[in-house]
Amino acid sequence: MSSVDVNHPAAHAATGGHDHAHHHESPTPIGFWIYLMSDCIIFGCLFATFAVLGGGYAGGPGPLDLYDPAFIAVETALLLISSVTFGLAMLQAEKGKLDATTAWLVITGLFGVAFICMEVYEFRHLIHLGAGPDRSAFLSAFFTLVGTHGLHVTAGIIWLVTLTVQLRQRGLSTENMRRLSTLSMFWHFLDLIWIGVFSFVYLVELV
Repeated sequence: MSSVDVNHPAAHAATGGHDHAHHHESPTPIGFWIYLMSDCIIFGCLFATFAVLGGGYAGGPGPLDLYDPAFIAVETALLLISSVTFGLAMLQAEKGKLDATTAWLVITGLFGVAFICMEVYEFRHLIHLGAGPDRSAFLSAFFTLVGTHGLHVTAGIIWLVTLTVQLRQRGLSTENMRRLSTLSMFWHFLDLIWIGVFSFVYLVELV
């Protein structure tokens, strides 16, 4: 009967390689799902706050006085299209096409930047009209909810730029594919939240 010498270099390499792979197994997916659940709680509280305070105009302007349906539609379209372009980036990444992946990520980032620019313009316009967050409970809840989502999109854009640089430097490695998948979850999550904002904050008030 033959036995394996655990002190033999080959045996040590085999077991050591297994231990090394096991040691570096990433907890990122589980940790990120926990983060997304905490974000869901945050946005749930903000939606509930808006539901309670959304009718408190304090004699000031209401949604019909402030919202521009065409402007909001374009803003929404930009973010939804960015979700599609991110999906195309993921498809190209799965095929191992680095250039196409980064090109679609850049396009996604541009849509995201355009969305944030429109949101900043909307906030500045409202403040210029005297409808700032200190004007009424409705506007306080509005600025807090929409602004929190905007901060998340801004963080997503920064993450997107960072990851694109990493992809150009290190390629579609296992680690970068995991990071790309994690960012994809975050980006699509922001789209879902915005659909809720569009429906609950804008659309319902205009109907």
